[in-house]
Amino acid sequence: MTTRPGDNRWVVVAGALIIQMSLGAVYIWSVFQTPLLAQFPGWSETQVTLPAQLVIAVFAVAVILGGRLQDRLGPRLVGTVGGLILGLGLILAGLTNDFAEGPALAWLVGTYAVLGGLGIGMAYVCPVATCVKWFPDKRGLITGLAVAGFGAGAFFFAPLARALIGGGDYELFGIALFPLPQAGVFDTFMVLGVIFLTAVVLGAQLLRNPPAGYCPEGWTPPAATSPTPSQTDFSPGEMLRTPTFWLLWVTYLAGSTAGLMVIMKAAPIWEAFSLSAVAEVPVSYERFATIASAAAMAVAVLALFNAAGRILWGRVSDTIGRKQTLILMFVLCALVLFALDWMRLYPLYLLGVSLVALCFGGYLALYPAITADYYGTRHIGVNYGLLFTAYGSGGLLGPFLAAVLLETAGGVEYQALDAGGVLTTRVFQLGEYDAAFLAAGLLCLGAAVLTLALRAPARGDSRLGTAEATATSGAPPGVPAYEQS
Repeated sequence: MTTRPGDNRWVVVAGALIIQMSLGAVYIWSVFQTPLLAQFPGWSETQVTLPAQLVIAVFAVAVILGGRLQDRLGPRLVGTVGGLILGLGLILAGLTNDFAEGPALAWLVGTYAVLGGLGIGMAYVCPVATCVKWFPDKRGLITGLAVAGFGAGAFFFAPLARALIGGGDYELFGIALFPLPQAGVFDTFMVLGVIFLTAVVLGAQLLRNPPAGYCPEGWTPPAATSPTPSQTDFSPGEMLRTPTFWLLWVTYLAGSTAGLMVIMKAAPIWEAFSLSAVAEVPVSYERFATIASAAAMAVAVLALFNAAGRILWGRVSDTIGRKQTLILMFVLCALVLFALDWMRLYPLYLLGVSLVALCFGGYLALYPAITADYYGTRHIGVNYGLLFTAYGSGGLLGPFLAAVLLETAGGVEYQALDAGGVLTTRVFQLGEYDAAFLAAGLLCLGAAVLTLALRAPARGDSRLGTAEATATSGAPPGVPAYEQS
């Protein structure tokens, strides 16, 4: 079957980008870290990092749930529910200031991390699983596009969050576009919650699965001329019994750990680099605002590279192969991490974190494409959800390594406005991240070596009996998922 009139698959891509740009704001957590520490000075570095770790972990687990539901119910309904849950979680996170320090952390974890992560995971898998079905002819490129918005979202929302938290202009690349009132850190959560809820729900309405037997016009499936084991649809159970899955899982964990360590800490790392070079203390309000603005800009710029990496590396992998592309990304990421602690001039710092984000974005594009290549698209929602738990584990491990390996180098006093607009003096705890950068770089080198052994799984790798293999490869009972929307 070929495409039919009205089957505009690029409309699905548009819906995917709208959804993913909102979901990708999870990467702006580092913008909130310093303001939250100012509101709750009793929180440690590890505690203020906890919501960032857990939102990624819950997100990854929720991808399995969302994948299973969207395989059965279709992407539109599941994406809509995910948007509603995400928006609710952030709106409720805005009430964190109503609690004392201990309960406040628990509330922020429950709302931002648990509810927010659940909503992100349910909505995230829908565009990815839908787009790979519409674009079997451009799988690497289209998975890159489908998740590019997830990386790019922080470009727009990091400066928005910073301007709302402290008041001032909304800036992109240092250009003031329009002024914003000071909302404070907690009302900023609420504003973003309303924005994300609206955008994700609207974007989900553009998602639908292709009709049965869909094939893009002018494209001939490879199976028609040269069937291979990798074109077989593996059930989740079969996939988990292949050594290839676990090799993919370990390497995905390494790349995610390295990338998320930098992305989730990009703002405080730059603030530490800058404040360690300041001679006069307390740092003036204007000077610290400039440093904080540059830190938020770093988050925004790396978001662009995160998004670009998903498209670039996806396209490259369609040309030179997934395995070769993965090795190239792991080696590049490792080399940058080894040098990052010396990149303390702002342009060099931007270059360093942007290259890490470029590689990280590539992981998010290639691993869903590899999952479809090796295990088929029939169970892609659940199968990729299971592999995506490596990303969630990296979300726990990366920021944890950054916090635990942090070497405290004293405090620097700086001036900031409190909630009432009164100038007050606060303390920024300086830290050295060189040990964390070294650990992450070694993980990437190890992943590059392991990827050399990567190969497409054969049906026999899962060690199934003939009866079970036949049963799991047959047509599903009732209405097939690809006919639902």
